[in-house]
Amino acid sequence: MKEDGVPWQETTLVAQRLEFVSLANQNGVPFRKLCDRFGVVPKTGYKWLRRYQEQGEGGLADLSRRPHHSPTRTNTNVEELVCAVRRAHPVWGGRKIRAVLLRQGHREVPAPSTITGILRRHGLLELSPRPQRDLVRFEWEAPNELWQMDFKGDFITDGGRCYPLTVIDDHSRFNLCLETCPNQRGDTVKDRLVAVFGRYGLPQRMLMDNGSPWGHGGGHGHTVFTTWLVDLGIAVIHPRPFHPQTQGKDERFHLTLQREVLAGHPPWRSLGEVQAAFDAWRPIYNHQRPHEALDDAVPADRYRPSPRSLPSIIEPWEYGPNDHVRKVSANARISFRNRTIRVGKPFAGRHVALRPTKTDGVVELYYRHQFIRRIDLSQ
Repeated sequence: MKEDGVPWQETTLVAQRLEFVSLANQNGVPFRKLCDRFGVVPKTGYKWLRRYQEQGEGGLADLSRRPHHSPTRTNTNVEELVCAVRRAHPVWGGRKIRAVLLRQGHREVPAPSTITGILRRHGLLELSPRPQRDLVRFEWEAPNELWQMDFKGDFITDGGRCYPLTVIDDHSRFNLCLETCPNQRGDTVKDRLVAVFGRYGLPQRMLMDNGSPWGHGGGHGHTVFTTWLVDLGIAVIHPRPFHPQTQGKDERFHLTLQREVLAGHPPWRSLGEVQAAFDAWRPIYNHQRPHEALDDAVPADRYRPSPRSLPSIIEPWEYGPNDHVRKVSANARISFRNRTIRVGKPFAGRHVALRPTKTDGVVELYYRHQFIRRIDLSQ
């Protein structure tokens, strides 16, 4: 169905509107620019913002409906509420359930330990141990300073192998991309990211491992895909080889995705069926599921879109006055001080710069803003 020319699917209509109004309330980008990213006219955007402010999520549906819960209800049915949340989300514990009920406006919500007792009495308590929590947490100070990107472990469907592509904002844990991919090729990832950048804008940095399509095995080599990111003004970060904990937030998201969506599901019939499950769960994760690392806020509470929009034209880069600029040959090499230096195939035909350092005979190789590597000319 279409709404004022908007190609929003009916099955995800409320989820799309919820994300729109949540981001509009964060004041991350001008309202009209946000409307443009979501493909709605400002008049429609203001309509859904007003309905959400007056009625909450229930006001985002096409037909009016009574809210699922009322803040004035007494605590006589607390156990029913607790059990209902647990049945809807079988792996959520007492703390998350309590946070959800408080966000819904219920009064006199019991403590997490009491909720755990309720779950035990009703036979809804998960007996398996919870994952060990990280003792030290680090996060970037603001949204879009760093996005983490990775593929979750692949699995087979009747329609072929599925590689879930995930992107997480480091500061807010907001999920920006949860897409099924039939392969791990750079053009496939680029196609998914163009849509993500068009909606949320560009991050300052992106962290990804050293595997395909954004790295080379255990090294820090760049690829055609990462060169495209650099062209967009995004700094590319690779962790040290064999240190996956650097991407801990995305790894933790993968664990949550496995527990709440993939585990115990019958064999998937197609990539489309998997994507439908992802589309149904993603709004729950971003807008409803409390996150303990965020003091039981939800990721949407802390995320706002980036003011940096996806450019339509890649502008030439201006290197500094002390940089030695060279054009990379078709065989991926440059010449400097009577030496031939291999730069890498992704940079063929592009201009790079050699930048002097404080160490005599050592220069740093850059492509645009991106540091590539240090070169010791004495060796």
